[in-house]
Amino acid sequence: MGTPLEPRDAQVEVVLDRLYEEYPDSTISLNYSNRLELLIAVILSAQCTDERVNAVCADLFETYDGPEAYANAPQEELAEAINSITYYNNKASYIRSACADIAAEHDGEVPDTMSELTDLAGVGRKTANVVLQHGHDIVEGIVVDTHVQRLTRRLGITEEERPEAIEQDLLDVVPEDDWQQFTHLMIDHGRATCTAINPDCDDCVLADRCPSEKGDGDVDLASGEPW
Repeated sequence: MGTPLEPRDAQVEVVLDRLYEEYPDSTISLNYSNRLELLIAVILSAQCTDERVNAVCADLFETYDGPEAYANAPQEELAEAINSITYYNNKASYIRSACADIAAEHDGEVPDTMSELTDLAGVGRKTANVVLQHGHDIVEGIVVDTHVQRLTRRLGITEEERPEAIEQDLLDVVPEDDWQQFTHLMIDHGRATCTAINPDCDDCVLADRCPSEKGDGDVDLASGEPW
């Protein structure tokens, strides 16, 4: 079992140093060309792979141009256009509603505040943080997706369980200059090595600092279940 450093900010420092070296080009993997496309892609990405979202959006962004086009699209038509995405009916409804509000209340522009973004249908803190960071160059939080949630618990950085609580906990120990890249590094490592099922601990650059390491550890701290 790996031994995490104390205090937690020392553990975070080691994690960041090693993952920056392991993934020097880490960045967002969604494809978009403007803020509205980014917002729509992130809404679609909930519980769906970025690869699938990118494939669907390649056609979607050719078909619809601007918030009014999405807002005025019939529900059945838009749902059909994204029907290979998880929860496509709900997401089509979110997109139509969010775009209607953007057109009517924000002069057709994707808003640039957390409160205005989270007032839009289908937009929580995670989605809003992504749009702020990559659409407006505003970094005021840490995006907590399933990879961040899993890895920070496995590494002993947090014991919180809900994404909102994890984010608030991380803000105290992750340097502010690293808030944006922290998420990308966690995602890259979660995809490449620290997968949800059967992580490759033998080939992990963090194994010696991970209390969930399978070689000696008894419990996956992400789930609380034994290996």
